[in-house]
Amino acid sequence: MKKILVLVAAMAVSTLVYANTVGLKADRPDGYTVVPGDTLWDISARFLRDPWQWPEIWHINQQVENPHLIYPGDRLRLVWKDGKPVLQLNRTRATRNTIKLSPRARPVHLSDAIPTVPLEAIRPFLQHPRVVSKREMERAPYVLGTRDGRLLSGAEENVYARGVKGKGSRYRIYRKGQVYRNPKNNRVLGYEAIFIGNAVVRVGGDPAKIYLSDTNREVMAGDRLLDAGKQDLQLHFTPHAPDQQLTGSIIAVLDGVSRIGQYQVVVLDLGTNRHIERGHVLSIHQSGRKIRDQWGKKTRSITLPDEKAGVLMVFQPFEKVSYALVMSALTEIKVFDKVKNPR
Repeated sequence: MKKILVLVAAMAVSTLVYANTVGLKADRPDGYTVVPGDTLWDISARFLRDPWQWPEIWHINQQVENPHLIYPGDRLRLVWKDGKPVLQLNRTRATRNTIKLSPRARPVHLSDAIPTVPLEAIRPFLQHPRVVSKREMERAPYVLGTRDGRLLSGAEENVYARGVKGKGSRYRIYRKGQVYRNPKNNRVLGYEAIFIGNAVVRVGGDPAKIYLSDTNREVMAGDRLLDAGKQDLQLHFTPHAPDQQLTGSIIAVLDGVSRIGQYQVVVLDLGTNRHIERGHVLSIHQSGRKIRDQWGKKTRSITLPDEKAGVLMVFQPFEKVSYALVMSALTEIKVFDKVKNPR
């Protein structure tokens, strides 16, 4: 009897420790029915203190089509298996074509499937993401001008360019934007490439005639042409903590805003050279300001400790920087706030 009580107590402690590790909410529901407009992050926030931990409790039901994707009408239940919390999917609706979630882009019915995060917040930065080096920008083909000497051109017009390939070659037009610098040593990490539009070479040569098939702003002489290539549109993400300890900073905010809050896109001074991946979750910490201690034995400046300001998720990494979406903001977030591994 004593051995049984010890075993039961050990199982209870194990369950409590695991629950604390994944951070279950005390007021969590037993279940939830998915509705249009939901995201996996929002749904997980109903059950977990840290919504990004949902893959740790997700139960793959092999009897359900598309076990990695959920749809409006699906019912999620929180159950316990072997002393561990498990989020289980119950699907009674008609079967769908099997589409497996993976790090590579695959066709999905976005009007039906529930995304990980709000896609409208990051879609523009997924469709035409570009961070380039100074050398890459300077060596790229460029718009020379128009036949009639106009300074600006728009969609469905022809302009001349230098350095392009032969007839039929497709390009995206970019303009150099803000400079991304390392806040510690001021070294350039890359340049923002602002997407202007798409073009195709109509007549080869030097200069060549190119046709502006579509634009979202006026094209100017000096704008650069970068090979369109294949578009790998990543629409689903698996949130997870980095395997190694990372410390970085927010070095810029996109979308022309000055204040950073929930669902704002920011730039980090961390990239693939630091093993940053799509889906990496980092916590944001506001640096403690210095205050003057006038009441101690000696007047001096004291730096207050850093405080957690929010959580973000990387959705588009480059070599030396990455784009991330602020998923939660506990206070106003600022450029140069620190980011590091979530606890």
